[in-house]
Amino acid sequence: MARLLTPEQDQFLSDHVKGLGNAELTAILNENFGLTLTRQQVKTYKKNHGLSSGLTGHYKKGHVPANKGTHNGGWEPTQFKKGHQPANYMPVGTEKMKSDGYMYIKIADPGKWRQKHRLIWEKANGRPIPKGHKLIFGDGDRLNFDLNNLILVTDKQMAILNRKGLIRNNAELTQTGIVLADLFSKMHERKRK
Repeated sequence: MARLLTPEQDQFLSDHVKGLGNAELTAILNENFGLTLTRQQVKTYKKNHGLSSGLTGHYKKGHVPANKGTHNGGWEPTQFKKGHQPANYMPVGTEKMKSDGYMYIKIADPGKWRQKHRLIWEKANGRPIPKGHKLIFGDGDRLNFDLNNLILVTDKQMAILNRKGLIRNNAELTQTGIVLADLFSKMHERKRK
């Protein structure tokens, strides 16, 4: 578009850019010079030539809305009534499989969920999972909540189990993998000394 505008058209655009939106400016420019420019062409021209209308699209401080003090009504019947529950509400105790592949249980409203295997382990052991530890499924099945299948490991053990591929589809083999992870850790410590 830069080559299409004559010096006269360019001057006209510069003189009229203040206070006009791109659509309005395009209409005036096209009308005065018999052009068929699009709003996007004028917008791009303004940007390329550092021209600004000064319009921000924001209300100025102290602006009073046109409908201030009016009440149209009609929205009250569509509001939620006190005690209303949405159709997709799930009560406390609901179990749900989430996208991460773990089963969750709703433990409180509104929307507080916890992983089922963690709740089972914590209830059986009477304490929360300690910091720096992970709870894994010994056989890799995230739906096997048997206490013998829920194994607590340290972060260090977990790193070695993953690195060496020691988590198997059998809880007993995974327990053996944990013993091996501890051996690898001790061997590494001895080598460092």
